[in-house]
Amino acid sequence: MASLPHRLSPLRPTPLLPSSSSTKPIFPNRTFQKRRRNSGVVAALIAGTYPMTSVQRERQRWRQKFEDAFNDCRSDPMGGLSFTEEEMMAAIEKSLMIFKAPVEEVPPPATEGAATAEAEDRRRSEEDDEAVGMFTVGDAVNGLVYAVEDEVAYVDIGAKSLAILPLEQACILPAKNMDEAGIYPGFGEEFVITGGNRFGDGTYTLSLKDTQYELAWERCRQLQAEDAPVIGKVVGGNSGGIVAIVEGLNGFIPFSQISMKDAELEYLMDLELPLKIVEVDQEQTRLVLSNRKAMSDSQAQLSIGSIVVGTVESIKPYGAFIDIGGINGLLHVSQISHDRVSDVSTVLQPGDTLKVMILSHDRERGRVSLSTKKLEPTPGDMIRNPTIVFEKADEMAQIFRQRIAQAEAMARADMLRFQPESGLSFSSDGILGPLSSDLPEEGVDFGGIPPA
Repeated sequence: MASLPHRLSPLRPTPLLPSSSSTKPIFPNRTFQKRRRNSGVVAALIAGTYPMTSVQRERQRWRQKFEDAFNDCRSDPMGGLSFTEEEMMAAIEKSLMIFKAPVEEVPPPATEGAATAEAEDRRRSEEDDEAVGMFTVGDAVNGLVYAVEDEVAYVDIGAKSLAILPLEQACILPAKNMDEAGIYPGFGEEFVITGGNRFGDGTYTLSLKDTQYELAWERCRQLQAEDAPVIGKVVGGNSGGIVAIVEGLNGFIPFSQISMKDAELEYLMDLELPLKIVEVDQEQTRLVLSNRKAMSDSQAQLSIGSIVVGTVESIKPYGAFIDIGGINGLLHVSQISHDRVSDVSTVLQPGDTLKVMILSHDRERGRVSLSTKKLEPTPGDMIRNPTIVFEKADEMAQIFRQRIAQAEAMARADMLRFQPESGLSFSSDGILGPLSSDLPEEGVDFGGIPPA
């Protein structure tokens, strides 16, 4: 076998020389130095003494450690461990048995103190179970709202789990969410159990409606005793009358107790009417209301020629219905302005606020006629400049009342002309009073007065 120097000899660089052996090298010194330097590198590689950098030495050290550890693992896999292979396999087998079937442990014999503590824990657990199971449907319990979502609230009633209050059971009035129903965290109230402990975990369903219904009926009895007026919103009707909500309860108003006899149900829907409670019967769920009775009290304050502030409720081809404090009056199209009004909607719109004058009041039929025509300083102002009409409404109403008083006085004077036996007469100032003593005893001669 050839020696290593001979095997590496082909690696030696050969100087570039011409093919002619007689030609001398151009740079003999440089060629010699390069050949000598390459000879040193080859010799270092052969002897294994080639100098390495610090990074190369660190890599060499870790490479040697890895090779030693690899050889140890192959020759002695369990070397340096605190347990044997058999102990490891036994532990794995025991872990697998736990998942396959639970091992029933036999408790050690209890001492007298341990037995007493165990009995006490068992007694407390049984008491907790009895506390959870003692609630039944219909029971009233005190609770505190713990958390709230849009359609459900969680209530702490002392059970193992939080009770549930659905949105539809949170309020007797329609509500879109718990906020509208008045339910919030920390709200405390008496709730009624409506759903039992179905899952055995103490979860119950609650309701506030029963409690609120009780309060509403009690409130209606109080209002009836005080003969106090209430406001009810019309929500429906049938052939006998209409239904309105009062204090969260559905009350019935017979047609005979509605002041506006000719009003259609379509017009009455969603209106808020002044009402008085006529009958309260909680057992029969009967609540009877009267609009006529409430109107009779409020209408007593109305007088011909008085000025009231109203709101336009609806527009009809023949006029507009005006709400004047719970009473609906009709502002006929002919009483809007001295100028002709062909379309009411060009002058008034629902929701407009305006001053109107009481023109007539039929207490028996519950009708109130209104006018803005009588309040116009100049004919047509209600169409061209309604602001000035409202500004001078009181002044124009005063003039109207004076004219009415004068007309009534003249009518009485005409009547008394032919009834001197009544003992009354008008003075030169137009004041009605007893006959003066200076009149001739034979009376007054009315022959020269033309008939009225």
